[in-house]
Amino acid sequence: MAGHSKFKNIMHRKGAQDAKRAKIFAKHAREIFVAAKSGLPDPDQNASLRGAVIAARAVNMPKDNIDRAIKKAAGGDGEMYEEVRYEGYGPGGVAMIVEVLTDNRNRSASDVRSAFTKHGGNLGETGSVGFMFDRVGVVRFAVGVADGDTVFEAALEAGADNVTSDEEGHEITCAPDDFSAVRDALTERFGDPEEASLDWKPTTTTEVDESTAQTLFKLIDVLEDNDDVQRVAANFEVSDEVMERLSA
Repeated sequence: MAGHSKFKNIMHRKGAQDAKRAKIFAKHAREIFVAAKSGLPDPDQNASLRGAVIAARAVNMPKDNIDRAIKKAAGGDGEMYEEVRYEGYGPGGVAMIVEVLTDNRNRSASDVRSAFTKHGGNLGETGSVGFMFDRVGVVRFAVGVADGDTVFEAALEAGADNVTSDEEGHEITCAPDDFSAVRDALTERFGDPEEASLDWKPTTTTEVDESTAQTLFKLIDVLEDNDDVQRVAANFEVSDEVMERLSA
């Protein structure tokens, strides 16, 4: 069991630095609403809702906000959302996947296409870059929850495929079908994770120079700032030297 996504760690740090709290909460509220509306409004009996609540708690979303989103769904109020996936190439030919939860597909398509075009990218057809990624479940814990061996053994027992432990924390990955079981077992053992979601992990990555990285980060920021966009994945990585200059 081994494996590590340097890009995800870069983006995880950058996201934490750049996130606007209210917008983050709104995105999680939308996921909670959709999960609650698609099944029972009880996290103990709805695995999707349980996952959405765990993810919301990981960003310190207030309990009142979480309960409000669930009650709204249970009451039959609110918009109807659909999940849409956009694929394309960013600057430097970097493959990108954008996941959207929207009540207006035309608006979302226009916004995503515009973001790609303005930052030197091109939006493609569904499937145009998806083959460059694996769909995986990802659970991340702070480094202090336990030592690497303990997390490794717990993850292995829960059915995970890969574990990476370093000074930044513990990252556990698993097959999508095993995600709920792995997440719940590890949450019971170590408490709420810092992050738990289905994600796109690139099978190969391309190292980009400083100029391209700057444009890519701008594109990702614009996409993540969009209310409809839930997640962005890309198959690039940045050297430590370039990352230090960008962070200065």
